[in-house]
Amino acid sequence: MAPNTADEVRLEDQWRDILSVHARTMCEIDRALHPHGLGASDFEVLDILASGELTGAGEQCRVQDIADRVHLSQSALSRLIGRLEKDGLVERSICVEDRRGVSVALTRKGRDLHTEVRPLQRAVLARMLDD
Repeated sequence: MAPNTADEVRLEDQWRDILSVHARTMCEIDRALHPHGLGASDFEVLDILASGELTGAGEQCRVQDIADRVHLSQSALSRLIGRLEKDGLVERSICVEDRRGVSVALTRKGRDLHTEVRPLQRAVLARMLDD
């Protein structure tokens, strides 16, 4: 096996730095949101729904579209949405256009919680990603 070139070592170091920043940031977000009953991935789903990026504010969003944006397996995302639904933060329904698909929407409680914790998540991002 040939030794790594200086460029390869630099790329590997950059990649490991990215992974490290991501892991530390996710842990900090988890810590900040834990008192509110949320983790980083929970917040990410609420944030996507609240932003209206995928469908427009307040409307339902297909779970498949959310899956394309979060870094979770389909089964992990389904369990996460199930927990959010159990906590009254989202509602699931069958897609009108495609009876095989599932849509999800924020409830008033979910929107209120998102509004409450968003500044906490953004403060962690600012602190962790500030160069």
